[in-house]
Amino acid sequence: MRPDDLYRLRSARGVTLREDLLIVATVRPDREENSYLGGLHRLPLDGGPLTPWTESERDQAASISPDGRWIAFLRSGDPSTRGWEKAPQLYVMPVGGGEPRRLTQAPLGAGAPVWSPDSTRLAFTARVPEPGRYGTDEDVAPDEEAPRRITTFQYRLDNVGFVLDRRHRLFTVDVEDRAAEAREVAGGDSFDVRDPAWTPDGRRLVFAAQRDLNARDTLHHDLYLVPAEGGEPQLAVRSKGNVHLPVVGEDGGVHYYGTEFQGFDSVARNTGLWHAELPAAGEVSAPTRLTDRETVDVQGLRPAVPTSEGLLVAVRVQGSVQLRLVPPDPAPTPLEGLRLVGDAEQVVTDFDHCPASGLVAAVVSTTERPGEVAVLRLTEDAPEPQRVLTDLGAGIGESGLAAVEELRGTGEDGYPLHGWLVLPEGPGPHPVLLVIHGGPFQHYTWGFFDEAQVYASAGYAVVLPNPRGSAGYGESHGRAVVGAMGTVDAVDLLGLLDLALARPELDERRVGVMGGSYGGFMTGWLAAHHGERFTAAWSERAVNAWDSFHGSSDIGWMFTHGYIGTDPVVWREKSPLHHADRITMPFAVVHSEQDWRCPLEQAQRMFVTLLAQGTETEFLLFPGEGHELSRSGRPRHRVQRFEAVLDWWGRWLPVTPGGTG
Repeated sequence: MRPDDLYRLRSARGVTLREDLLIVATVRPDREENSYLGGLHRLPLDGGPLTPWTESERDQAASISPDGRWIAFLRSGDPSTRGWEKAPQLYVMPVGGGEPRRLTQAPLGAGAPVWSPDSTRLAFTARVPEPGRYGTDEDVAPDEEAPRRITTFQYRLDNVGFVLDRRHRLFTVDVEDRAAEAREVAGGDSFDVRDPAWTPDGRRLVFAAQRDLNARDTLHHDLYLVPAEGGEPQLAVRSKGNVHLPVVGEDGGVHYYGTEFQGFDSVARNTGLWHAELPAAGEVSAPTRLTDRETVDVQGLRPAVPTSEGLLVAVRVQGSVQLRLVPPDPAPTPLEGLRLVGDAEQVVTDFDHCPASGLVAAVVSTTERPGEVAVLRLTEDAPEPQRVLTDLGAGIGESGLAAVEELRGTGEDGYPLHGWLVLPEGPGPHPVLLVIHGGPFQHYTWGFFDEAQVYASAGYAVVLPNPRGSAGYGESHGRAVVGAMGTVDAVDLLGLLDLALARPELDERRVGVMGGSYGGFMTGWLAAHHGERFTAAWSERAVNAWDSFHGSSDIGWMFTHGYIGTDPVVWREKSPLHHADRITMPFAVVHSEQDWRCPLEQAQRMFVTLLAQGTETEFLLFPGEGHELSRSGRPRHRVQRFEAVLDWWGRWLPVTPGGTG
C-alpha cells in the first residue's frame, strides 16, 4: 500500500437490520473534495451486490423503525453551503420507496435518530448554540463574538471546540405529521443530554447526563427520566462511575455501559455492562454489574442488543473486538463465560440484530480489509459461522498488502508480551520501525492498519506492541502504568522489539521508533533513556511536558493526575522534555495546529529545546487539523503525512544500507 492508495480505501461503517432488509453505510476518502463520502446501500442477505438506497453520498447513521415502515438517517449538506444546511440533519423515508423528507433544521446539526416503540416519533440530541454564536447571527463574525465566561474544567474538547455555549439538548419529532417541528424535551445551560432511549410504553425517555446535572465539575454520569412531552428530568439510576448507551427492556429494566471509579480517577477502567430497574416516581435505583470488572472490557459501539440467547455486546479481547453474549445473571460474568459470536481474530465496529429471524449483521475489520459486512444466525446451541457478504476492500487488496504475524513471548521480568509484526516483501534484512500506539488505554488489533501497510510496502518491518497500559488484557494490565509510565511499559516495548529482532529477516542495527499521543510521549522517553537502541525518532502529537499539559490540554487536568499524580516534581521527572539533553539522534517533531488534546505548545517546547542544543531536528506542522489527523484528518493531509514519514525514514533509516541516512 502506497500513500496515495489511501483514496482506494472503501469500507462499511454502519449497519441496520430488520427482517430481510439490511442497510449498510459506507465511507471512502474522496480526492476531489478532500473529505469523506459514502452513502446508504441495500445489501441482499444472500450475498448479492450492494445497491444504492439513497442518492446522496453524505448520508449516515441509518435506523429502520421497529415496524419496518421507515428509515431515518442523517444527511449532511454540500461543504460549500453554510449554517444548518451544511450540518447533518435528520431525514426519514418510507422503506417502500419515495423521496427523503427533512425533519430538522438544527443550527449545528442533529444527532443519530432513536425510534419510539410505536415507530411514530424520533428522539435525538443536538447542540444548541447561545444566541449570537456559531453563525446564528450573520452580522457577528467569530472573532467579534462576546467573551466566553468559563467556570469549569470541562470547557472544550478536541475535534469539537468550546462546549459551554452549545450544550447537547434532547428533542423529539413526529415522523408522520409533515407539519411537525422538532420539540425540545430536556436540556439546560449547565449540562449535556446524551444517549436517549425510550421506555417500552413510549411515554418517557431515559438519558445520560452529568451527575446532579453538572452542578459541580464531575466525571460521573447518571441516568435520568423525562416525560416524552417534556418536563423536569428526574434522577433514575445513580451509577458507580459513568453511563453510556442505555436501553430499556420490555420488563422495565435498563441496561447500560459504564465504568467504576471514585472522584476524577477514571483512567484505564474497563467498561462493563450494567443493569438497573427503572424506579417509581421519587425513587432512585442502584445498578448491578453483569460483567467481570477485571476480564471484560465492553466497547460501546451501540446499546446492548437483547436476544433470546443473552445480551449482545462488543468486547475488547487481546487485540480483537469480539461479539459476545452476556447471560442475564446478576453475578458478574467473566470473559470465559461470555459466548463468542462470530470470528475471534477481527475487530467489530458496528452490529445489529433482528429478533424475528435471529440474524446478526456486523461490520468487521481484519488485517486485510478495513470494513466488511458479515452475517450469522443465533441458535440455542451456538451461533452459526459468520458469512462475509461484501468485498469493499478489494481495491486496497489489489494494491498489495504485507503479511501480518502475531508475536507472543515473555519479557525479561516474566510478563507476557503480545503484538504484531508486519513484514515487507523480500528476504531482508529489513530496517525496523517500532510503532507505539496512543492512549495508553488503547490497543493494536487484528483490524486493518493503514500506517503499518504503508511502511511495510516501503520496505520496513513494522513492530506493533501492546505493552502494559494497553486495553483488552484486563484492567490490572491497563492500570499497570498508573504512576509508572516509562517503566514497565518501556520493558514491554523493548521486550517485544527484541522478540521480533531475533528473526533473521530483521536488521537489529537499523531500528527507528515512532508514535503519536502517548506513543509520541514514549518515543521521546525511549529516545532519551534507551537512545542506543534506535537510529532516529518520529514523535507526533506527543505529551512532552506534563506541567503545561496539565493546564493546556482539554483533558490534562484529570489525565495528568490519573496517570502521573499530583506532584509537580514527578511531572517534571516524567516529562521527555526534561530529558531532552540526552536525545542525540535525529528527532522529528510532528503536530497539528488545532490539537487541543496534546496542544501545540507541547511540540513547540520540544522542538525549540532540541534545536537550541544542536540535535538534528525538524518541526512538521499541519494546519487546520486536530489530534485525530492520522485517523480522520483531511485525506490530503493524511497522504502528505505518509509521504513525510517515508521521506524522514528514507533520510535517516534508508531501506538500502549505506543510503543517505
